[in-house]
Amino acid sequence: METTQISEKGFVPTLVLSILLGGLGVHRFYVGRIGSGIAQLLTCGGLGIWTLIDIILIAVGNFKDGEGKLIKNS
Repeated sequence: METTQISEKGFVPTLVLSILLGGLGVHRFYVGRIGSGIAQLLTCGGLGIWTLIDIILIAVGNFKDGEGKLIKNS
């Protein structure tokens, strides 16, 4: 059985950053996903689609940080 690790990054700050500044990829920089943060910054959040998907993933607890750990509301 695989043990799921929980990230030290906060659920609420990640969700708030995604909602307010998601088009700039700020939430991805916050969680340590620098490469995809830069890509999201350059594409304005994938014209909003990528940002919307990230908001949903964060809200349901399926978003991972740069180390592959889940960001969950514990």
